[in-house]
Amino acid sequence: MRKPAAFASALLLFVLVAPPSEAGQATKRPLGLDDIARLRTVTDPQVSPDGKWVAYVVGTLDAEKDKRDADLWMVSWDGSQQVRLTSSPESSEGTPRWSPDGRYLAFLASRGGEDEKKKGAQVWLLDRSGGEAQKLTDIKGGVSDYEWSPDGRRLALVVDDFDPTSDPEKMDGWKRKTTPPIVIDRYHFKSDKGGYLTRLYSHLTLFDVATKKAEVLTSGAFDDSAPAWSPDAKSIAFVSNRAPDPDRTEDSNIYVVEARPGAEARRLTTFPGRDGGTPSWSPDGKWIAYFQADETKYTAYFLDKLALIPAAGGAAKVLTTSLDRAVNGQILWSPDKESLRVVVEDDRTSYVAKVSVSAGVVDTLTTGQRTATSISPRPDGSLALLVGTAGEPDEVYAFENGALRRLSHQNDSWLADVQLAKTEGFTCKTKDGTVVNGIVRKPAGFVSGRKYPTLLIIHGGPNGQDDLSFDLQREFLAANGYVVLVVNYRGSSGRGAAYQKAIYADWGNKEVVDLLAAVDWMVASGIADPDRLGIGGWSYGGILTDYTIASDTRFKAAVSGASSALQMSLYGADQYIIQWELELGVPWKAADLYTKVSYPFFHADRIKTPTLFMSGDKDFNVPTVGVEQMYQALKSLNVETQLVIYPGQHHGLTTPSYLRDRMARWLAWYDKYLKSELTQRGRN
Repeated sequence: MRKPAAFASALLLFVLVAPPSEAGQATKRPLGLDDIARLRTVTDPQVSPDGKWVAYVVGTLDAEKDKRDADLWMVSWDGSQQVRLTSSPESSEGTPRWSPDGRYLAFLASRGGEDEKKKGAQVWLLDRSGGEAQKLTDIKGGVSDYEWSPDGRRLALVVDDFDPTSDPEKMDGWKRKTTPPIVIDRYHFKSDKGGYLTRLYSHLTLFDVATKKAEVLTSGAFDDSAPAWSPDAKSIAFVSNRAPDPDRTEDSNIYVVEARPGAEARRLTTFPGRDGGTPSWSPDGKWIAYFQADETKYTAYFLDKLALIPAAGGAAKVLTTSLDRAVNGQILWSPDKESLRVVVEDDRTSYVAKVSVSAGVVDTLTTGQRTATSISPRPDGSLALLVGTAGEPDEVYAFENGALRRLSHQNDSWLADVQLAKTEGFTCKTKDGTVVNGIVRKPAGFVSGRKYPTLLIIHGGPNGQDDLSFDLQREFLAANGYVVLVVNYRGSSGRGAAYQKAIYADWGNKEVVDLLAAVDWMVASGIADPDRLGIGGWSYGGILTDYTIASDTRFKAAVSGASSALQMSLYGADQYIIQWELELGVPWKAADLYTKVSYPFFHADRIKTPTLFMSGDKDFNVPTVGVEQMYQALKSLNVETQLVIYPGQHHGLTTPSYLRDRMARWLAWYDKYLKSELTQRGRN
């Protein structure tokens, strides 16, 4: 096989990957716990300027070292060549971005010794002529995002203020190894992973590639993000919330600043809500496209719309007012400036759409029961993107001439080995007449007419949806003999603004109605055994688990992860202070409403379901106190319960051994209460 000239000396692995053969289908095995470490995640495709290559990121889990890793790959446009570009187990590489002339592939990584890593992630360069990656930036605080200028001479960096407490021995007035006290005076003072928030912010910095000179472009007591260069490389559009106290509102706006130190930023948008996404300049530099959300009070239920505003200033124009679906991802202009391409989130799917600038007409480009995301443009107008289905994890695809063509094959060999569930969509109706949609995963070898132990697994958010994409956890549960039911209850995205906002200040009511209607439908269809029903979820899925088992005793086992029930106790303890006050009000004035939405705790004596509670001990999204309180309540009531705390973990678990342990514990808990001797023999 001939190696490509590009990156010749930096090449670490070169393979041609063929799709699995039909002959291997008969030898497939059930999916097991070891498959957690075998699955690869594919993200962030980026087309090279000449259109010949697509760079992307592959994430893996190292079970032996109990850590995550991410490396850069690229694939030729015809799909014949796969090239692994990095292989550094001590650091992860991400955010690949090609230089405008195609000579370099830049990426972010935190490499080196402890002193170097304290500075944060830096920009590194791979030269297409060959050689090892070279560190480009060396900035305290680190780089969280960046974009090349159109002429390739400069970068716009998003730089985090350096935290002096990361090296306490060098702090003025604090010559100790002991970490100094955290001093806080902010309204919004904590966030998951971010921890306690002091007066440290993210700002834009100009970086000259040739001289390596960095010059601060923006500053102030607010965060700046998502830089986008104008086509003439003279200005940068970005997103910032510059309200008098940004912590008290989510009214972010689009700003433009000349790309020179000392320039004053100019505010473009005036909508009293969140304007954001990554701004996208029209090819002639006259317009900027962006996403406009809803008014601030609906911060938890926003539905982004595609909007345009003149770069010189003027009235904004919302293009997708009639769509009633959220748009997201990268905003791509057509070369003729007549249309934009975006991703649209629809009922259990997502697709790429073309939106006309003149009339806002939306044309669907990709179709089918799949998710299409992360679009990147090719010079001829075709796209690279991620595509996934219920039976195939995301891979890089090409979209050209109206058709999809797969480029990467990171999980082909894994898929050739494992048996997957049969996945189907369903629709049911609640007692109040609401149409509710969801997805059912049936175990391999499912026998029609047999009743199965069934698990209602609830997604978080609530502003999100269960879609027809691959889900390892649900597949694992199905592989162990369960029918897995997921429901896009009211509050979920993908069904329009009214459906999303239906639960505003009324948590645990309509959602439970929808969830139970789906369970009733499953029982009536003859699939679910009414005597062997389980329920579970994480985050808002765990919260709804608490609401549901306090409303209905039919479930024989429950798992409630990263959840809460005594909602008043979360005020000031989690990261959602804006939502608490805008949606429910302050507790001293809205005690009755806080009590109403806390009914799982105040009616814990109605719960009969054995429940497993879980949390990460560093979770500031839904702090551990939420599960501790419910665990204590059920323990007091002598309801079977258990509490599992994962050390050092935030809202989303990241340590591979903990991910494995969580899945094993979910399965063991359900098996204990839902699989009797009769179940093991099979039940008709």
